Amino acid sequence: MYNGRDMTELSMMSKMDWKNDELAFFHHSFQQIVPYLNAEGQAIQKEIVEEIQNRGGLKNLKNE
Repeated sequence: MYNGRDMTELSMMSKMDWKNDELAFFHHSFQQIVPYLNAEGQAIQKEIVEEIQNRGGLKNLKNE
């Protein structure tokens, strides 16, 4: 179970400053609600995916 900073705190930070487990958790969470995301939610999801890609993908997130 995720036990970290919530989206309120994280939304005030650059995605580059998020921890790997935060990126992985919120990526999974957003995947579950994709049909319900508004434009702002879609933009956040895109930023999360881009940061995961910048770090080498999901497999690299879980290995660190």
